[in-house]
Amino acid sequence: MSDHPSGQPRPSTTRHELTVPLPQLPKAFWAFHDQYYKPYRRYAHVHLGDEHAAGELVHQVFMHLALNWAHLMEEANPAASAWALLKESVAQELDLQGRQHAMTETAVLQHVTRSVLESSRQEFAVIESALGLYPAIARLPERQFDVMVLRYVLGFSTDTTARIMGVTDATVRSHCHLARRKIARDLDIPLGADCDDEE
Repeated sequence: MSDHPSGQPRPSTTRHELTVPLPQLPKAFWAFHDQYYKPYRRYAHVHLGDEHAAGELVHQVFMHLALNWAHLMEEANPAASAWALLKESVAQELDLQGRQHAMTETAVLQHVTRSVLESSRQEFAVIESALGLYPAIARLPERQFDVMVLRYVLGFSTDTTARIMGVTDATVRSHCHLARRKIARDLDIPLGADCDDEE
C-alpha cells in the first residue's frame, strides 16, 4: 500500500499532514477522520501485526477518502463504503506481503482471550492458554470475524462496532450471536448469555 521508499517511514496521520496537497476539506471529513482513524488503525494493527505499517496503511486510506470525499458522500452508506475500503486495503497489503493476517501473532490477540474468558467464562471454559480459541475465531465468516475482533479484541461497544462497520446494532448482535455459537460448537463448550454489551 505504501508508495514511499522503504528507508523513509511515514509518521502517523495527523490533521496537518492531510491538508498539505488537498483542497479545503469540509468539517464533515474531519469529523469522520476523528471518529474512525483510531479504530481503523487498531483494526489494521491486529491484521498486520505492525503498528507502523498499520498507521501508514490507514493514512493512505484516509488520503483516498479525502480525495474522493464528494463521491463518498453520494454513497448510500458512506461508513460501510469506507469500512470496505479499509478491509480491501488490509487484504491487498497482506497479499503483497504474501501472508495471512497476523492476528494470532499479535499481542492484541492475547487480549481477546482474556476478554472472552473474563466476560463469558462459563460459555468459554477453555484451557487457560485458549489455544483452541485462536483458530476458532480465525475460521469465522468475514463479518462475524470482524465483529469479534472489534467487540472482543479491540473492546468496542455494540454501538461503536455498528458505526465502524456501517451496519445496525441489531446486525452486530446477530453476527456476534452467530459467531459465539460457532465458536462454542467448534470448541465443544456450552453457549451462555447473548451478545449485549457487558458494561
